[in-house]
Amino acid sequence: MDLAYIPSPSTGVIHLGPIPLRGYAFCIILGVFVAVWLGNKRWIARGGTAGTVADIAVWAVPFGLVGGRLYHVITDYQLYFSEGENWVDAFKIWEGGLGIWGAIAFGAVGAWIGCRRRGIPLPAYADAIAPGIALAQAIGRWGNWFNQELYGKPTDLPWALKITESANREAGLYHPTFLYESLWCVGVAFLVIWADRRFKLGHGRAFALYVAAYCAGRGWIEYMRVDEAHHILGLRLNVWTAIIVFVLAVVYMVVSARVRPGREEIVEPRSRKPVETGKADDADDDAAEDAADAGAEKAASDAADASADGSDPDDAGDSHEVENGAGNGAGSAAKG
Repeated sequence: MDLAYIPSPSTGVIHLGPIPLRGYAFCIILGVFVAVWLGNKRWIARGGTAGTVADIAVWAVPFGLVGGRLYHVITDYQLYFSEGENWVDAFKIWEGGLGIWGAIAFGAVGAWIGCRRRGIPLPAYADAIAPGIALAQAIGRWGNWFNQELYGKPTDLPWALKITESANREAGLYHPTFLYESLWCVGVAFLVIWADRRFKLGHGRAFALYVAAYCAGRGWIEYMRVDEAHHILGLRLNVWTAIIVFVLAVVYMVVSARVRPGREEIVEPRSRKPVETGKADDADDDAAEDAADAGAEKAASDAADASADGSDPDDAGDSHEVENGAGNGAGSAAKG
């Protein structure tokens, strides 16, 4: 008799009052909220504007959901298009089935569109949102617990997952691979946050670190799963995907660090008032003309006073020199 195990929920639906909400969908929604919240805090810390992460997420999230579902349907097409299956089920996303590889790829396309509309570099945005994505995955994996799916091989460990019998599964105790991946993603999130603070990662390297770290864990966790999957050279398709993406992420980090070291100084453009140089130049010209007029009037006044007092010719010459000096000073002011 097994004395310790993780029980599975009797139903995959959560009732919020009179409103039924599937546990899988609830976990996805909660994960998106956490990703946007943390991404917003990190974006502001990098010098960005509050609300920008959410604005771009409006593009990234729908693209990610579509991409995740497409990847799942394409790689597990036999579940929907084989004889006896109903192809309409391919649209029932609430019943589970999102491929993280397609979600990230298509989500990046949506984020690129949102960033382009705001004049923001996509790598900087990806760095800010990376730990939040990892936490969103950690939360989203609990949707598999609600659906009693994607578990591992049979085990008698104290933390084994109890699966109840249904048309598509056999009752028993199995490795809770959903829990393994959830905990791994939490660790990835903290790793990226620490590395970003320690090494000032920029130009997409924080995001690449998240991708590489996630793939490292997904590889061994995927190998433990017993759900139906396509195999290539004895390995599950997702294991090969994790290996290839891991290598690409590491290569990007190395090349990016050499080509574009450091971190972006400006992640979001600020609006600045244009300098009205024309008006400034006109004001300088007016000031110079006023100075020239004042100097000429003063010189003329001194010359008139000298004549009225009967001063000798030498004094008149001095007045003439004063007049010339004032004119020269005004001309210098005009040139300045």
